[in-house]
Amino acid sequence: MRLDLGPVTLDTDRHQVLRGAEPAHLSKKAYQLLDLLVENRPRALSKDEIQRALWPDTFVSDTSLTTLVNEIRTVLGETAREPRFIRTVHGFGYAFESPAPAAPSGCRLLWGEHEVALDEGENVLGRDPGTRGSIPDASISRRHARITVRGEAATIEDLDSKNGTWLGEMRVTEPTALSDGDALRLGLVHLVFRAPSGSLSSTKTVR
Repeated sequence: MRLDLGPVTLDTDRHQVLRGAEPAHLSKKAYQLLDLLVENRPRALSKDEIQRALWPDTFVSDTSLTTLVNEIRTVLGETAREPRFIRTVHGFGYAFESPAPAAPSGCRLLWGEHEVALDEGENVLGRDPGTRGSIPDASISRRHARITVRGEAATIEDLDSKNGTWLGEMRVTEPTALSDGDALRLGLVHLVFRAPSGSLSSTKTVR
């Protein structure tokens, strides 16, 4: 089974966690814990139940379990304060919960024969293979720019990229409104922003 976990993919058949096409490192026990939580999702597992599964013949402290949870959270790109997948059930244990899938916005980016669909909300563009908007080009930073779609409004902002983000001939230095048909350049890569017909005005405003 392959399960998309946002920035990574859990492949239970191969016993691997992948970031794009590359393995994301998890210790053996951390992988076992992730697999256990995913298999039982969304049911919360008690600490005792987890310990019996991971350390059947050994007593371990809660610190050992917390360390594994933090290791998984690091790979998933989340924190205990802002969890997306691993939910802490205080005084009991942990549960795995898949976040609600983002709704498609109808907007998309085109470059050459490629197309990236943009979701409602934030869409990070960059060279990082773990991002939805992955653009594998050496002139693009790992996290290069962000397009945010809210209803009938869309903006683009640069994420301190090395080679800059451009809207037409203008370098993007703050969140800037997008319209259907806008020409974008990230590093040396030229793209076209497309929106559903008539949904975004051609009038430019800077936010």
